[in-house]
Amino acid sequence: MSLVVVDASSLAAVLFGEPRSREVEERLRGAVMVTPTLLPYELGNTCLKKIAQDPDRRSQLLEALSYYSRMEIQEIEVPPLEVTPMAEATKLSFYDASYLWLSRSLGAPLVTLDRRLEDAASGPN
Repeated sequence: MSLVVVDASSLAAVLFGEPRSREVEERLRGAVMVTPTLLPYELGNTCLKKIAQDPDRRSQLLEALSYYSRMEIQEIEVPPLEVTPMAEATKLSFYDASYLWLSRSLGAPLVTLDRRLEDAASGPN
C-alpha cells in the first residue's frame, strides 16, 4: 500500500460527485491516505458554499459530507513555523502549503485537483 497526501479539492470531488471524481478515486485506490488536520474544515466550507448555491440539495450535500467521518484518513498536525516559509516561497495560501509541506515531509505524493498546488508539488523542493 502506498501513502498519499489528499487535499480538500480532490476529496471534495469524490464526496460531492464532481466531474473529476473518478480520476481522484483511481489515484486513491489502495492507498493509505493522510492529510493535515485542516481538511474537515475545508470540506465543511466547501459544503456550505454548495448549499448556498443550491439550497434544495442541502440534505444530499450534508449526507455527502458525513461520509468523510467514515473514511480512513489519518489527520496530522503540521507545524505552522515550517509551513509559513513554504507558503511564502511558493506564493500558496497557508492552507495549500500545509498539504505541500506534509507531502514533502512524508515523501508521499500529493493528490490534488488544484493546479497551483500541483505545480508547486512538482517543482523543486
